[in-house]
This record gives sequence, structure tokens and C-alpha cells, in this order.
Amino acid sequence: MKLYCNSLTEYSRLKTREVKVGDLLIGNFNPIRLQTMTTNDTLNTIATVEETIRCINAGAELVRITAPSKKEAENLLNIKNELRKRGYHTPLVADIHFTPNAAEIAARIVEKVRVNPGNYVDKKKFEQIDYTDAKYADELRRIREKFTPLVKICKEYGTAMRIGTNHGSLSDRIMSRYGDTPMGMVESAMEFLRISRDENYHNIVLSMKASNTQVMVQAYRLLVQQMEEEFGEAYPLHLGVTEAGDGEDGRVKSAVGIGTLLEDGIGDTVRVSLTEDSEFEIPVCRDLVKRYELIEKPKDHKVHEKILCKIPGLNTDALPYSPVQYNRRKTFEVGNIGGHQVPVVIADLSKLNHIKPKDLEAVGYTYNEALDKWNISDSAADYIFIGYQSLDFALPGTLKVIVFHPAYDLQENKEKYFPIFDAKTYIQNTDEKAAINFITLDCFSDEGDSFQYLDALANDKTVVFCLKSERKNSMQAIRRVFIELLQRKIENPVIILVDSSWQTTDEHLIHFSTEAGGLFIDGFGDGISLDLSSNAYDDLSANYRSASGRNYQKNTSAEQFLNTSAFSILQATRTRISKTEYISCPSCGRTLFDLQETTAKIRAVTNHLKGVKIAIMGCIVNGPGEMADADFGYVGSGVGKITLYKGKEVVKRNVDSEIAVDELINLLKENGAWVEEQ
Repeated sequence: MKLYCNSLTEYSRLKTREVKVGDLLIGNFNPIRLQTMTTNDTLNTIATVEETIRCINAGAELVRITAPSKKEAENLLNIKNELRKRGYHTPLVADIHFTPNAAEIAARIVEKVRVNPGNYVDKKKFEQIDYTDAKYADELRRIREKFTPLVKICKEYGTAMRIGTNHGSLSDRIMSRYGDTPMGMVESAMEFLRISRDENYHNIVLSMKASNTQVMVQAYRLLVQQMEEEFGEAYPLHLGVTEAGDGEDGRVKSAVGIGTLLEDGIGDTVRVSLTEDSEFEIPVCRDLVKRYELIEKPKDHKVHEKILCKIPGLNTDALPYSPVQYNRRKTFEVGNIGGHQVPVVIADLSKLNHIKPKDLEAVGYTYNEALDKWNISDSAADYIFIGYQSLDFALPGTLKVIVFHPAYDLQENKEKYFPIFDAKTYIQNTDEKAAINFITLDCFSDEGDSFQYLDALANDKTVVFCLKSERKNSMQAIRRVFIELLQRKIENPVIILVDSSWQTTDEHLIHFSTEAGGLFIDGFGDGISLDLSSNAYDDLSANYRSASGRNYQKNTSAEQFLNTSAFSILQATRTRISKTEYISCPSCGRTLFDLQETTAKIRAVTNHLKGVKIAIMGCIVNGPGEMADADFGYVGSGVGKITLYKGKEVVKRNVDSEIAVDELINLLKENGAWVEEQ
């Protein structure tokens, strides 16, 4: 089967069909478009218009508005007319789920409609149904009858369409045949795409959204492969992670999923689903996309003076790993790194002068002087890197220290301190080896051969590789070394090093999450270490504020930001769980309660429940489906009413919203998921 992207070693946009949405062109190497979705009631014309204008002024190139029934679909005309009267001509997208008749109305009014193949025709009752081939064919004919009228209207009116599959709302029919899988998501969309092509209608964008970043990335890759194999071409792709949440977690999770695909040249339009005001999504979209504008226009970017050597090519027909199925790379254990152990986090404290016990609070260790005791958080770094320094105090029992190799010889406690070398120096070193030796490899950043030391180090059971790259396409460069390790059957564990020279906290989050997250998604990496360039470190320490104006926690140091970001990336890639996970939708006109306020309330009382997944959904469109990926769910079921779920099972219906958070806590307690906060 054809590879899902043009190249695994260089950035190269995937060619897709060109789609016209009003006067906006998507796909076929046009700029990656930014979009968002309104949260106001669609029947409130002025509120929706004013929110749409705020989004447009923030940079939105498309704005999506929910149309859950005929009356909302009809009111799209009033919204559109008011926007045009005020001089705004940005294309509008109607969001449709259960109501084909609403889609048919909207398609005559706005420039684009979004349909969800999981619930546009099918119903979801979480039933397992055994279909014969004949019965399944009958179902496909039923879908064709229901869907074809919308296709014909779109073709007549020049309206574009997004076929938007959601992992959380796959139909019982798809689930019964394909299961809760990326391939099931792909087939759900392909059924509708085949019908559209049979009608000679091609003004289509597709999406494969999930709250699980591994599933999301795999589904998009499979979709590209399937389209290329079946049609010999690909349609434009809308990228997004559903129910990403808010704050730093929402940004990290979105960047891990969307950024991983953008790195491979996949994606023609993006939407970041944050549980925040809709206009705050656009700066995050811009931060995701602008990286590739710099790659495509190298004259506008400061290039390194250092020679960047050529990355060796690959036989993609014989890849030693599967890009569409998660399998962690096999490694042997070196201390607490590699094997079946969770990835470690290495915190860089080398920019601090004279490190004191209090400085370790930033990386998860708090010293109680009265009790002479260390308190260790769930997000405590496993190692700290301190450069050439020495520490003059006793360390917490679990914490270890990495120093440059000349400083290692000066340390008395060889069980706590470990050296880091470049590969050439380590091979030439004749001193007694430490129990763990960290070896840095700068992937294709200089004239040297990035592979030349691999075989010499492969049999050393004390060696942990630390891969970094100074290239603009550093993720691809590091991935190429990982592939070489697989091909040579070299099983030393690897730490992924990522440095950022961007300016704002949001930019750093996007950079770290994209470059490191994309590697962990593919099963690469036994540890992570994040760092800032000197200028970026100074800027962040002086002005801890995001591009969107969102305030971060006060008195947060750069070291704490980096440590928290590392753990968030591992959580978002589902490779190390260190905190509660919130699957929180971004709110829309269907939302039946104040989603941001409620999410904050639930987070405040449950954020100590490590590993528990709690979904907070504004309505029933994706709520019940996403319950399958969450342990517990809090879903709007009516105005001021909440339904509580355990997994995908309804536990309590129509709970008054004033007591629903307390009832959620009771549900957690009843199922043994609650612990008292320490």
C-alpha cells in the first residue's frame, strides 16, 4: 500500500484536490486554512453574528455554526445576511448531525455543510448487530437513498461539504463490522465519499477526529492510503482533536495530534477544539501552521550557519514499524530507562546558578525542613541535568543527576550521578564506565555521519542515546535515526531532546508537542527532555504569558513550565499517565450548560485522581460515544439537566446541574475511583 505521506525524512505537503468554499480555496497547496466554531445559540442571531465577527477579526478563515434542527438551519440566513450587511464575507459552515432535513436547508444558505456519517443516517444505541453481506449491502443502499439528496443540493448550489467522522460517534453498523478502530472511522467516511463521487460531486473535505491522539493520527494516515489506493488521489483534510480540553493540556493534546500530521505534510485546514471562547482557538491554530510557512519560505527564516548533512533515503515499502498501529520500539533496560518502563522525564536545571533544595519544587520535589522529608508529586522528574555543577545537599531517594562527563569524575556518589558524552568522546574515553552513560547524537546537523557510531555503541548495555537535531525538520531527522536503529536491530533506549527558540509559551508548547509528540505517537522514545534557547529562557522567565493573552499560573518558573510540558506530552500521547485526563468538548450552540465554568469546577475537585479519564460534554451529539474512551462522563441532557455515565453506560439521568458535580464525586466513590486529596 502507498505510504501515507510524500516523505518520512523531509517536509513535503501532500497534494490534494482543490475545494472551493465560497471564495476560499482549500487543498492543492493553498495555505493551510484556520477555522473555529461559535458557541452561542444559533437562534440568537446577533450574539452569533458578534461572536463570528470576533473570530474573523482573530483570523478565522471559516466559521462553523451548529444547526441541530430545521429552525436553526433556517436562521443561518439571518446570520449570514447580518454578517454581509456589516461587511463580513467569510464563508460559513453549518454543523449537522442527526437531521438530514436541516442539512438540506443549510446547504442552500451557507457555503459549506458538515455531516457526521456516524449519525447522519444511522442511529447509535450501542448494539452489536451481526450483518450478513446481503444485509450490509441493504444498509448501504439505505444510506445512499438518504444522503444523495444532500449531495445533489450541494452540487446545484455550489456548496462544499465536510464528511466529518468522529471516533466517539461511529454507528452501531460500523462498530459491528469494524469495531472501535481507525479503520472503522475510515470506512465510515469512505461510504459517503463513494456516494458523492458516484454523483460526480467532489467539493469535499474530510476529517477523522478523536480525543485519543493515537487513534486520530492512525485514522488520518489510513484515510490517505485508502483514498490513494481506491481513487488515485486524496481530498483535502480538516485536522482536529475532539474534546481536547482547555489551557495547557488542550493545547498540548491538539498539537500532538494535529502537529504530528502537519509534520508529514498532511492537512489543509485546522481547528483546535478548546473549552474556551472560540476566538482563543485561532492563535493556537496560527501557531501550529506558521511553522510550515517558514519551512516553505526559507528566506524568511534564520537558518543555522552549521552545515546540515543530507538525510539518507528510505525504502518505504519495507518500513520496520507500522505508522498505523502503535507498537513501542523494543529496547533493553538501562537502569530505570527502556524496556517496559514508562518514559522518563529529564529536567534541565543547568541554567540555574547554585541549585538549592527549593529549586527542585519546580520539577516535583518539595522539601519539608521540619520533618526532613521530601514530598514527591506524580509529575516529578526522574533525572535533572545540571551541566558542570555539583549539589551540596542530599537528594530525594528517587531523583538522579546527569552532568557533563568531566564533572562526573568529581562526584563522590556514583549511584546518583551519571555522565553525558558526545559519541566520539565516549568511544575514545578509557575511564571506567558509569552504570548509565548518556550519549548525545546530533541527527544530520553537521558534516559527520549520524550513523557512524551506532554499531560501536550497540553492544554497550550502559548506553542510553539522546537524540536531537538542529534542522528545521528536526522531527523527521530524529525519526530517520530511529528507523535506522530498528533496521540495525539496535535496542539501546533513547531520550528525545527538543529545544525551542520561539518566543511565547503557546509557541513553545506547540513546538515541543509537535516534535516530541510525533515521535512518541509512532512508538519511539524512552524519555523526554525539553529545553529553551538562552533568549527564549530569558523571555519566558521575564514574561510568562501566552500569545492569546491567557495568563498562566503566577510565579511559574521556566523549569516548572518545561517539566509540566514534558509530562503533558507523555499524557497526551498516552505513553505515561501522571494526572487526571479530561475529555472536554469546546462548547457550541447545542451546549446545555456553562461548559467552561463546569469544566473548571470538575477539574478543581478531581485533578488529583491520577489516571482517571473524565469526559465533560455539552450535549448528546458526541457525549455517549466519547464515553467509550472515558471512565466517567458528565453530559448535558436538557436545560439545567445532566446525565452521568460510567464508561458508555448511563448511571443517573436528568440530574439537576446544581448538584451534578457532587453526584459525579459520589459516582467516582461508588466505583472505587476516588481518593482523598493529600
